Amino acid sequence: MKWKRGGRRSGDLVDRRGRSGVSGAGLGAGIGLPAILIFVVTLFLRGGDGGGGGDIGDILGDLSNPAGPASGAPPTAEDEKLVDFMSFVLDDVQNFWADTFEQSNKEYPRAKLVIFTQATNSACGGADASIGPHYCPPDQNIYLDLAFFKELRTQFGAPGDFAQAYVLAHEVAHHVQNVLGINEDTRRAQQDDPDAANELSIKLELQADCFAGVWAFTAYQEDLLSSGDLQEGLDAAAAVGDDRIQEQSGSRVNPESWTHGSSEQRTSWFKAGYENGDPNDCDTFSADL
Repeated sequence: MKWKRGGRRSGDLVDRRGRSGVSGAGLGAGIGLPAILIFVVTLFLRGGDGGGGGDIGDILGDLSNPAGPASGAPPTAEDEKLVDFMSFVLDDVQNFWADTFEQSNKEYPRAKLVIFTQATNSACGGADASIGPHYCPPDQNIYLDLAFFKELRTQFGAPGDFAQAYVLAHEVAHHVQNVLGINEDTRRAQQDDPDAANELSIKLELQADCFAGVWAFTAYQEDLLSSGDLQEGLDAAAAVGDDRIQEQSGSRVNPESWTHGSSEQRTSWFKAGYENGDPNDCDTFSADL
């Protein structure tokens, strides 16, 4: 991906690396709605007010490095470059959504990205590296231990900076869903129909993949993409498919246990967003899985 180092880091990035934190014990797996999903329509109907939700907004599957680097270890030059890159992507993704909201005369409340080592405090009961990157609706923060990207690269075969960009864009998409009330509505729908809880969770995740693809299209329009970037994003989406994760762990592939979608579903919806760059094409809740 084309970007330049230097300058100030994003004001939406919070660096907690090396600080002692709390464990993520007791974290929930909450999500949010299906009912109203055409993007601009949702903005008008909800006035841009999001349902807070009481649980964690997303886990990219069971894919993480639970050990991570030792707390307090000095950051490497590679780590610093990665943080700079995350800062660049964070601003670009959120600027896109701010512009999109503005087109409907709505204000986009920016999320914070918290970079941490091993564990840190959060409004969702604590953020732990073992659950991977995730979004916490109550504090509107995205939590990320950089060690996750090594796992993504070495164990799941999804290297490259655009793979990393996809992960962050996906988490920002969960913030967008939270602001629109989609998370909260999905959570209520799951409570009303527990048998459909997993399917609703998958649709929420696939919509976030589609929203990430929409941003990727704008990055292409801005001439930010390099050769091979799109494939890196697709590889990352495939890597965090429930079937791929179950295969990697040696477990039986069991679609009934999925909560994020298969590799094929995740890449398909990422492509759907990328093809036209239109959030209105991301109505996963009306689609058959």
